[in-house]
Amino acid sequence: MCRKDAVRSSVVAIGNFDGVHLGHREVLAEARRHCPDAPLIVVTFWPHPRSVLKPGEGPMLLTRLEERIELLQDAGADRVEVIRFTPELASWSPEQFVAECLLPLNPRCVVVGENFRFGHRAAGNVETLRELGAGVFEVLALRLVRYGDEDTCSSRIREALLSGDVEHAAEHLGRLFRFAGVVTVGDKRGRGLGFPTANLPVPRHLACPADGVYAGWVTRLDGRDGVGVPLPDGHPDEVWPAAISVGSNPTFDGVQRRVESYVLDRDDLALYDVPIAVDFVARIRGQVKFADVDELIETMNSDVDRVRSRLAEPAAYA
Repeated sequence: MCRKDAVRSSVVAIGNFDGVHLGHREVLAEARRHCPDAPLIVVTFWPHPRSVLKPGEGPMLLTRLEERIELLQDAGADRVEVIRFTPELASWSPEQFVAECLLPLNPRCVVVGENFRFGHRAAGNVETLRELGAGVFEVLALRLVRYGDEDTCSSRIREALLSGDVEHAAEHLGRLFRFAGVVTVGDKRGRGLGFPTANLPVPRHLACPADGVYAGWVTRLDGRDGVGVPLPDGHPDEVWPAAISVGSNPTFDGVQRRVESYVLDRDDLALYDVPIAVDFVARIRGQVKFADVDELIETMNSDVDRVRSRLAEPAAYA
């Protein structure tokens, strides 16, 4: 299941790496510092082990797999090995995991977090890994990175998003929380109200900030400008300020949860079926069910003013 073609001596970092937050990036940075002349191979698992071991109880993921791989590469990985987590893999002993998944990577050093567990019923820990690697590879176990008085971990970031605290999530991520997808056709009410939006459905398995209105940025990801004209080679993706609504639109009895982004001062954007990314800067307010359309429009105008002011402020993770 995990055997790979032999590679030259490497340094290997292992973990779930959901979100590729500050702690994850420190693992990769330490691996690179420890073995600067060796290729850095990152081993990650998909799907999340908990979703396999306890179906229906897996965590909401901070990133899709392709986003995780890209973030790991940006953080310094020379190669990302995705191990398919299955009930069979979960039944392996620590010895089998090392033999099948690690030794083929020819590790000189394996870098993990201090809470790393592996093998059937999480029987293996850092000391087990050291024993199994004795004479073959070194093991570095790193303490969790802290922000303020909190350990940085994916669970804490999910908790921050669940409460709508995207600024706290960004502190642990080391960047703005990003939700990406392909724009779909919505109810088309926004345009009639004077606030056309780019709509992204929220899949059940992906983490997203709590329902409400946020200030943030929208990035078009297909190398074209707002109306679909290809950008010159080497030109950065276009980024626009946006008022972002997350929720099911209770004023109109909506049922589907969506991320709806109104790009400030633009009504000419052609974004249907276009991949975009939405980066959340700050929460403006919670979700409200309005008594009528006039009250909704009045509040939306106020929201836009507040978003504009917030985005004009210096941002730590802009």
